[in-house]
Amino acid sequence: MIKFNDTLWLLIGFLGQGIFGARFVVQWLYSEYKKQSVIPVSFWYLSLVGSGVLLVYSVHIGDWVFIAGFSLNTLIYIRNLMLIKRKKP
Repeated sequence: MIKFNDTLWLLIGFLGQGIFGARFVVQWLYSEYKKQSVIPVSFWYLSLVGSGVLLVYSVHIGDWVFIAGFSLNTLIYIRNLMLIKRKKP
């Protein structure tokens, strides 16, 4: 029988994956709207939030491969957002 705690963590994992996957839908729709390949700022925020949730899930399940991957991703997304902010007047 699955315990409530296990179900909650499974939902957190799926939530993170859903947010992380939604960034591609946002990028695709925005590119269709602009009629060119464009990466909107919301792509980076969804990447950051989704990766953060998946990092928490990875720590919970103790998967060091995913912990390493999502840790690095999080730094990259933060850096991209910093570069975007710096570019704005």
